Amino acid sequence: MDSFEGINEFVAVAEAHGFSAAAKQLGCSTSHVSRQVTRLEERVGTQLLARSTRMVNLTEAGHHYYQQCKELIMALKQANEQLTSQQTQLSGILRVSAAGAFAENHVAPALMTFAKDHPNLTIEMSFNTRMVNFIEDGFDFAIRYGQLNDSGLIARKLIERPMAAVACQHYLDQFGTPTHPEHLKHHSCIIANNDLWVFDKDQKPLSGVKVYGRWRSNNANAVVQACKEGLGVAYMPKSTFVEELKTGELVPVLEPYWGKGSSSWIVYQNRRFLPQRAKLAIEFLLNYFANWQE
Repeated sequence: MDSFEGINEFVAVAEAHGFSAAAKQLGCSTSHVSRQVTRLEERVGTQLLARSTRMVNLTEAGHHYYQQCKELIMALKQANEQLTSQQTQLSGILRVSAAGAFAENHVAPALMTFAKDHPNLTIEMSFNTRMVNFIEDGFDFAIRYGQLNDSGLIARKLIERPMAAVACQHYLDQFGTPTHPEHLKHHSCIIANNDLWVFDKDQKPLSGVKVYGRWRSNNANAVVQACKEGLGVAYMPKSTFVEELKTGELVPVLEPYWGKGSSSWIVYQNRRFLPQRAKLAIEFLLNYFANWQE
């Protein structure tokens, strides 16, 4: 068991970029942390940390060792949580990366409900579009939409998200209503993630239509607002436009050709090292959206 000494201190220093900050986090003295890390380096026979007067950084060897040690600590925490899960409530910090209007308008409120059920749990939800490094960035799982790259991550389907094409009545009165996807080549289109729009006919995909327009944004709310302002036709998951379709601010177009769209996913690294709070949150979201209707 001596070989495990210093690992907790080493991981804390790597994440805090300093011995003092790590000691404060662990609730011990700086000298204790320094001594434990030095002994660990002596045992493994290599320098794990590059020390300077301002900051402590990982060496190349230390970077690889840190990733393995982090998984060991996560696995140990999970084992402890599983033993005590029947007697204690969830605690600690659940960190979630998310992107898109669906995550903002639906997943976030669902996780708020989950938080109410677990008053000792803190949830941090970060909205960004980049693919995260779960170990280095410290996220438990991510919510992503669309086609996923084969990254070796675990992905569980949350919902299917069929598409809808919409416009405001003012735009249609001025420029006419398209009755076939090919007609969009002569319309101003509001472009979100891509400018090649795929429609279906009788549940079979048609050739993609290359569209052009005066407004482009990767933010769904900005796309909706531009559509309401009459800047053109928008084509995104139907759930993006639910309220505007109900109120009549936007009207459907090309409805017989709407595509089946893509899915929203819960993505995470490895189910073996997933903390109990993340496991239960994932299962909660899967059950919460099990009967989701656009």
